[in-house]
Amino acid sequence: MRTAGGRRVRERVARSGRPGVRRTGTRQKARRDAVDGNEPGAGTGPEHGTDAHPDHGGRTGAPAGVTEGRGAGAGPGGGPDGVAADGTARAPRGAGRAAAPLAAFAYTAADEEKRRGVRRMKITATGLLLLVAVVYTLATWAKNSGVGGWPGYVAAAAEAGMVGALADWFAVTALFRRPLGLPIPHTAIIPTKKDQLGASLGSFVGENFLSADVVRGRIHALGVGGRVGAWLAEPAHADRVTAELATALRGALTVLRDADVQAIVGEAITRRADAVEVGPGLGKMLEKVVADGGHRKVVDLVCVRAHDWLVLHGDAVMDAVQGGAPGWTPRFVDKRVGERVYKELLRFVTEMRDMPGHPARDSIDTFLADFAADLQTDPDTRERVERLKSEILGRREVQDVIASVWSSVRTMILAAAEDERSELRLRARASLMSLGARLATDQRLQAKLEGWLEDAAAYVVTTYRTEITSLISDTVAGWDADQTSRKIEAHIGRDLQFIRINGTVVGALAGLAIYTVSRALGG
Repeated sequence: MRTAGGRRVRERVARSGRPGVRRTGTRQKARRDAVDGNEPGAGTGPEHGTDAHPDHGGRTGAPAGVTEGRGAGAGPGGGPDGVAADGTARAPRGAGRAAAPLAAFAYTAADEEKRRGVRRMKITATGLLLLVAVVYTLATWAKNSGVGGWPGYVAAAAEAGMVGALADWFAVTALFRRPLGLPIPHTAIIPTKKDQLGASLGSFVGENFLSADVVRGRIHALGVGGRVGAWLAEPAHADRVTAELATALRGALTVLRDADVQAIVGEAITRRADAVEVGPGLGKMLEKVVADGGHRKVVDLVCVRAHDWLVLHGDAVMDAVQGGAPGWTPRFVDKRVGERVYKELLRFVTEMRDMPGHPARDSIDTFLADFAADLQTDPDTRERVERLKSEILGRREVQDVIASVWSSVRTMILAAAEDERSELRLRARASLMSLGARLATDQRLQAKLEGWLEDAAAYVVTTYRTEITSLISDTVAGWDADQTSRKIEAHIGRDLQFIRINGTVVGALAGLAIYTVSRALGG
């Protein structure tokens, strides 16, 4: 609710073309205080005098969610350093453009509802002060009128109650504003000491919460290993973790650029192949294969395929033999030679296919064994193999195959991650449940996991303590002082008004006790 006078003032400000600056004055302050209901009666009680602090430039209570200019601190935009005219935070003067703005410290409708409860408690506390003042007046009048006995006791209790009420009113008010608008030292503590309070809070959190010993003790007391194990051992929880991991995997693969990953994979494979001599490794592998007889199946396959090929292409073989004959030989002789060569070749291959102990097979075994030894010991053979390796890796077709490995792997992983019944997700789920069962029962594994967590947490809090605590101090520093004061008062002001009430009651009882003792001692 706003008065018509206040609305006319805002309209004049809007027509002036300076939306960032609003005029403040005594009459506006009185009008606003009357609307807000800060104190009963005229609305200019002791708790809501004009704010004369030099940093505030005579600023009065601003409407909820609005930040006004403050004296010399108001810039062309109408707000102080760190706060724009619309109530949003902005970077201080001289800050670089790269600095990100801090979020505004909003004064919400819920805060306003709490503030109304604070106002009701203020009325109650002020009413009690007025009551004891009336009681003191009547008791003093009765005492001066010659009434003996009780008026003295009542007047002493009421007088001490007024003193206690006024002292506690001053203490409560000094937290948020200047009492009666007077520049009394060490008042308006929250608006003027906001940044120091934020820095102190950050230091307190850093010293008492962000220490390695505190973090280690807290993690150890939680028993993370056993709890995580029992949680993962549940099938529903393992399914949930598996689904989340699959989602994260898909997201990561989507973010990665295929061209970059392909280039990295290709370079890594090529560099690794260039750096390692393949001859000795191939020799050892071939030696092991020959010793185990694993090559014989390959020889069998070659013999079968050679026999089949000769059967299908006999004419081609005979034509090749005849074509290589001298020109002076008769054609029928060339034909007979070609047929003879073909038959002998077919017989040889057939015998190799059907006879495991054929001498040619023994020759192949001997050749492969000698070649395996040369690959490991003969420098000339090893050099030839390295040259062949370099030529193969340098071919574009091979590089394309290497680069395409990532695309194939990526497609395979994405398909497996999206399919709930894929082998990848089933194995991941089974592994998680197995890990959970072990964690739930294996104390050594629990201790190892908790040790890792403690070390990681201790490293983070000791290395980044300053950055973490600066989040508190920088955030508080970015808040508007008046908004902060209003918000804090809305949340704790009701309890603070009980302090005023208690001060009145306790003061009255203390005054009554002192007066009674003094009378008993003959005062």
